Amino acid sequence: MSTQLNFNKGFTLIELMIVVAIIGILAAIALPSYQDYVRKSRRTDATVEISKIQQAQEKWRANNTSYTTNLGTGGLNVTSGATTTTMTSENGYYTLSIAKDGATCTGTPDGATYCIKAVAVAGKTQTADKVGSQSCSTLYMHILNGNATGTPTDCWAK
Repeated sequence: MSTQLNFNKGFTLIELMIVVAIIGILAAIALPSYQDYVRKSRRTDATVEISKIQQAQEKWRANNTSYTTNLGTGGLNVTSGATTTTMTSENGYYTLSIAKDGATCTGTPDGATYCIKAVAVAGKTQTADKVGSQSCSTLYMHILNGNATGTPTDCWAK
């Protein structure tokens, strides 16, 4: 009497469909979290440039009677260009400018205060950056008598 054992190898269509469904669910959950993480990490592109500007402003102020809006040569020299008042961050996600302190960073800096404004560049994914319901596409760093305050506050949390 001969017994023949027949082993089927492989997966059934149902098993493959279940695996594909599980991968799809995991991807749907993970992708938005990943995108938020990438946007948050790109925010450092703005904060690094803001720090450079702050340091250059303090150096400038030590030799002049007031802060400046000139980011180029003849001013803070943190960007190439003769007398530019705006600059693009190193990785190109933000455009930065300097003005007098205020809710919207307007006016001319004086001897005690200035504001650095970083605006996400249109067409980049940074324009969708937010923390909760607070948009982080425009960041402000207000400096008043040597004290720095970042707004929106949630966007500056570590």
